[in-house]
Amino acid sequence: MTDHSLSAKDPPCHAKACAIQTCLQKNSYDESKCTDKVLALYECCWKLQQESQQTSVSCPKPSLLKLKMQQIREEERKEKG
Repeated sequence: MTDHSLSAKDPPCHAKACAIQTCLQKNSYDESKCTDKVLALYECCWKLQQESQQTSVSCPKPSLLKLKMQQIREEERKEKG
């Protein structure tokens, strides 16, 4: 993905998806180094879906997003003990 300023045509959460691609490219596609970017995309997509009942081409399908968010929340609970 090329670096460019966001325009009105960019779908919601598009910048977060681009940040993942940029991170992967900079880190030789080592996904473990881009976890924060992936989480940011999921959070953006979750907020979009919860607040406006919309989705975006930059987001996972709603069923997958719900599953991933449940997994993330469970991991957070485990880490807090």
